[in-house]
Amino acid sequence: MITNDIISELSHTFPLFAVYLTTGFVIFARVMGFFRLAPVLNRKEIPGLVKLSLALMLTIAFIALRKPEVPPPTNSFILSLLLNYVAGALLGYMAQLILLAIDAGADMINMQMGLSSAMVLEPTTSSQTSILAKLISLMGIIIFIEIGGMYWLFNAFLRSFEIFPIYASSIPLTEIVNMDYLIKMTSNVLYMGLQIASPVLLATLGQDIILGVISKTAPQVNVFQLSFLFKPVFGAAIMVWILPMLVNIITDYYQSYAHII
Repeated sequence: MITNDIISELSHTFPLFAVYLTTGFVIFARVMGFFRLAPVLNRKEIPGLVKLSLALMLTIAFIALRKPEVPPPTNSFILSLLLNYVAGALLGYMAQLILLAIDAGADMINMQMGLSSAMVLEPTTSSQTSILAKLISLMGIIIFIEIGGMYWLFNAFLRSFEIFPIYASSIPLTEIVNMDYLIKMTSNVLYMGLQIASPVLLATLGQDIILGVISKTAPQVNVFQLSFLFKPVFGAAIMVWILPMLVNIITDYYQSYAHII
């Protein structure tokens, strides 16, 4: 009750105070939804206090960039908060789809090299992942940051206010989500994953063929145990060899989606 009186008094003293305060809350909800699913920003390794501080600073910056609007008389404040949170989360999810292709390729390499048993906890998704998959995933994030991916994200977030105003009563899904691009991104998760993992897949396939021939010509040789020894070593050697090419492939893949996000 005291807080409402203070806000009411400030509103009379400073006419734009209520407008700026309401706009700030709504933009903050969209920023928090964006932080929930956007790549890099959604990682649980970042302390919550850091995320909250960054969200507040971005909210102040976006208020300065976007002229605050007076809410319509029929507008529901709670509905505006909810819709803006969903809009921010939707934008972050579409950006996260681009990085999921790198994780898919890393999982394929990990399975083919026989490293599925060496698992660690992934704090971002609260699931088990391999050390190799974690390494490739972090490399993908570093490349994303290095080529300006964070600028693309914030630029897309700023453009979202033009497509979906903060006090809109419904989310224009057909304008925010281009279904052709969404289908292309989801289908490219498997395609790009295979493209990243293909050298290791082909190399280990050739190794399996050689071991199969050895098992037929020399049945006394236990090729099953030899495969557990050769696959990780051979796969690691292939990874070191293709690493420069892998960086270029991932960079080109990110840049091909720069106009989407």
